[in-house]
Amino acid sequence: MAALGRAALLLSLGLVAYAVVAGSYAAWCKRRRLALSAQNALVAAFVAAAVATGVLLRALASSDFSFTYVSAFTSRELPLTYKLTALWGGQEGSLLLWLLVLTGYGAAAVLLDRKAGRELVAWVVPVLGVVAAFFSMLVVFVSSPFHTQVAPADGNGLNTSLQSPYMQAHPPLLYLGYVGLTVPFAFAMGALLSGRTDERWIVATRRWTLAAWMFLGIGQLLGAKWAYEEVGWGGYYAWDPVENAALMPWLASTAFLHSVMVQEKKGMLKVWNMLLVMLAFSLSLYGTFLTRSGVLNSIHSFTEGSIGPWFLGFICFVVASSLVLLFKRLPLLRAKTKLESLASREATFLYNNLLLVALCLTILWGVTFPILSEAVRGESVTVGRPYYDFFLRAFGLPLLLLMGIGPLVAWRRASSRSLGKTFLWPFAAAVSGGIGLLAAGAGSSIPGLIAYTFSIFVAATIVLEFARGTQARRTLSGEPVPRAFASLVARNRRRYGGYVVHAAIVMLAIGIAGSSAYDTSHSARLARGQSLTIRDYTLVYRGLTSKRSQNAIEERATIDVYRSGSRIAVMHPGKNDYPIEQQVSNEVAIRSDWLTGEDLFLITEQVNANGTVDFKAIINPLVNLIWLSGFVFLIGSLVALWPDAREERRLAVRYGQLPQEA
Repeated sequence: MAALGRAALLLSLGLVAYAVVAGSYAAWCKRRRLALSAQNALVAAFVAAAVATGVLLRALASSDFSFTYVSAFTSRELPLTYKLTALWGGQEGSLLLWLLVLTGYGAAAVLLDRKAGRELVAWVVPVLGVVAAFFSMLVVFVSSPFHTQVAPADGNGLNTSLQSPYMQAHPPLLYLGYVGLTVPFAFAMGALLSGRTDERWIVATRRWTLAAWMFLGIGQLLGAKWAYEEVGWGGYYAWDPVENAALMPWLASTAFLHSVMVQEKKGMLKVWNMLLVMLAFSLSLYGTFLTRSGVLNSIHSFTEGSIGPWFLGFICFVVASSLVLLFKRLPLLRAKTKLESLASREATFLYNNLLLVALCLTILWGVTFPILSEAVRGESVTVGRPYYDFFLRAFGLPLLLLMGIGPLVAWRRASSRSLGKTFLWPFAAAVSGGIGLLAAGAGSSIPGLIAYTFSIFVAATIVLEFARGTQARRTLSGEPVPRAFASLVARNRRRYGGYVVHAAIVMLAIGIAGSSAYDTSHSARLARGQSLTIRDYTLVYRGLTSKRSQNAIEERATIDVYRSGSRIAVMHPGKNDYPIEQQVSNEVAIRSDWLTGEDLFLITEQVNANGTVDFKAIINPLVNLIWLSGFVFLIGSLVALWPDAREERRLAVRYGQLPQEA
């Protein structure tokens, strides 16, 4: 079976190499049949990568320890679901997964977006082929998952951090996001190579970018949920370098999704959008480098290897070649229109972009500086949470405010009178809410109070936009309110899907502000029968139990939870001891109160020889809004992604793919 896997990878490498060579020649010489052949090679490469992935999954599921990779990342006692999870538990498997997703994206993109223009798609194929050839080369010659050995009696097991249901979805979703950003990059480079620098490449890739952005967003929220429940420290985001590696391309693609609207509407920001696509894709490569090269010690970095120099070389090649191509095509990217007023929707999108990119670059510097310091001076330097928190407030709070301002400002130019009339009710709601929060004691954290107030302002603008649109639709058609609302969203999916996403960001901001600025924690060493008090909770320790599961020894404390003299819950924090992996993990206990939005979070920090146990209790206000925001974010993203036949027809007419009367 290992031979079949190696043969499939070699075939995949040959096919993508053919796509590069034949596709480049076909695009240069305008050979249509050869261009189609190169496209077919990309599709066939996906099939070959799928065969190789299937071989490895079969070996993992059957505990075939003659595969070195299977032996390194699984054991006989490991449940089947986690054996399959081991596909991305190591460097070789994760690179194979990247290749599979990349060739799948590439095949789908060139097949579904042929209407974007023959010359454009002809150049897209070799660009996709170059990226696929790099990853094929890695899994064939540098880091193959199909090395074999004399099978040992058992394997080493899987990193206990990966033995979680969240880790069955979190890494694949991030890969769908990382790899998905290859498609807009390839179309952007195809536009530059072909000289077709109008908005056609943006139209062709808008949904691909939205999908990748959505996967990255949901993947990060699932990762935060995993950190909250499985790592056992009471938080959900620690500004870990590998966490930041996923956040940076998401921020860059968020900026791109906003600024392309300006290019589509006004023909502006063409160079800027090219730079944003390059930045997002380069950061996706950089994120994979951080996760899989072993250059960082991180709880999120599950493997070490020797691919670091290869990745750095490829990142440098991508950045250098794309910048050279951009500078060569600058005359074709000149904007036909200019910014007319600083008080316009175009201007607010530009401010939004500058803040997003500034936040992205400050995070990039925070991640990269320790690596540079270690390489140049031999000193290990840590960029801590205060650095990131400062810039999150400096750039994040204005971004939150702009999220409410931008959609209500007119295109081209807005008068002070119209602005005052438009923002009267949202401003009044924000001021009233801020005063109410101050009276309720929220002033103990000024950044938290500002975040709450800005969130009220943005929420009010979203409600106002939906109310105005529904009323206008109702006046025009005479439909009842629910039907008018549904018709409004159906006819403007991109716009109102975006508003739903904004609502999700508001919920996220409130949840982050509440849980980080207004949390409470208390630690105590308790013997049986003793208690600790935190706010209005009294926690009584009753004892410790132990049992054996399939692949771990589970030790659990029993805690009775009292409020106002009444027992309201029994919680069981503890630890898991994994004999094969020789690791111990915290298993937290969480009681969520959905009425108040707060969590009671219990950690068993240490079990002592004398029978006492060290506990830590944390109250996290409004943290559940963070998880709820993920569902709202998903709904908004799907609404914006959903195909709109009217929009497709309008764009087809615009770019000459249908006659004007169609």
